[in-house]
Amino acid sequence: MSYDDGRVALTDDALVIRNYYFPFGAKHIRYADISQVRRKPMTSMSGRYRIWGSGDLRHWYNLDPGRPGKSTKLVIELSGKSTVPVITPDRPDEVAYELATHGVDVTGG
Repeated sequence: MSYDDGRVALTDDALVIRNYYFPFGAKHIRYADISQVRRKPMTSMSGRYRIWGSGDLRHWYNLDPGRPGKSTKLVIELSGKSTVPVITPDRPDEVAYELATHGVDVTGG
């Protein structure tokens, strides 16, 4: 594994989002299935206080009790899927870099 903070992990072939499904199931996303990752600032109106779930039925946040103290989110656009996973890793710069090294298009900053 090239990155693992307990909630988000990057393996040789996939992004693993822990505590994505209730109650505590992980989502495995192959890098080839990611069409784009967008780095975005997180504010009180854009997910900072969303501990788990969705506020708009499109974006889904995994369980992260530490999210209110974070300022950057990564929005994971998947090919052919309407639900968009959103992650808030402890080290977003490192995750964005590692995703890019696996051929994922990472935008924003």
